[in-house]
Amino acid sequence: MPNLKELKVRINSVKSTQKITSAMKLVAASKLKHAQKAAEAARPYIKRMDRMFAVVRSSLSNDYAPKLLIGNGREEVHLVVVFTADHGLCGGFNSSITRAARCKIDALVAKGNTVKVLTIGRKGHEQLCRTHGDKIISFNENLASPVSNFKLAENICHELIRRYEEDDFDVATLFFNKFHSVITQIVTEQKIIPISLSDCNNQKEINSLKAIYKFEMNEESIMSAIFPRNLTAQIFNCLLENTTSEYGARMTAMDEAASNAEDMLSKLTLKYNRTRQTYITNELIEIISGAEAL
Repeated sequence: MPNLKELKVRINSVKSTQKITSAMKLVAASKLKHAQKAAEAARPYIKRMDRMFAVVRSSLSNDYAPKLLIGNGREEVHLVVVFTADHGLCGGFNSSITRAARCKIDALVAKGNTVKVLTIGRKGHEQLCRTHGDKIISFNENLASPVSNFKLAENICHELIRRYEEDDFDVATLFFNKFHSVITQIVTEQKIIPISLSDCNNQKEINSLKAIYKFEMNEESIMSAIFPRNLTAQIFNCLLENTTSEYGARMTAMDEAASNAEDMLSKLTLKYNRTRQTYITNELIEIISGAEAL
């Protein structure tokens, strides 16, 4: 028969856990509102920039296009940039990203390619260190503040450009979670160098857009000036989507944890009451039996 004191300790422990998970759910919900607003505001800007890039790229010959845009003609060395969170308690948010990155890394290695990994976020770094620690060349913490995120995006952009100019890699791919809803985050793989213009790959659409844009400078100068900004914007967008997905995943996970704690609390309370009733009944039986014996 379980001890009443042990049951009481477990009940108090579950109550404390429930208070923590409920508080974390409220904090995540509050942060999610602001992060979702920032992510949704950035999407039209990124889409329009991609369209403008497609127009400029269509007017630019490969002889004058920067290598960051068209590539260096090789795909031997791949850089995989993995965006995760610094903290856990957000369900399968971090694991889903690292799982997709591992599959990509293993597939590239199987083809004979060289793979290098750059991790953004402590959790992804810890998980990838267990299986692909020898391939990690750099690690950055993923700060949750949007202002810090933009500074981080600039730093990542400068590092990618520097490494590419030093022929450190040929292709760079980002892995992050794109926010769809509170309960759904989509693991996204995006090739960033050479930049992918898949959102505006219809030649007929590009030709119709040429009438909208009129450039005073030549395309080469424009591309050299705005490409780093576009790359920073793409990375910043990944950080915004990832941060929003993290808050959504944490809010859902903490809501489920609080619900499970409530169910466990009900079962433990029922068990406690039944055990206490059994003890009282046994004591009454002993008292009555003693009285009858006298």
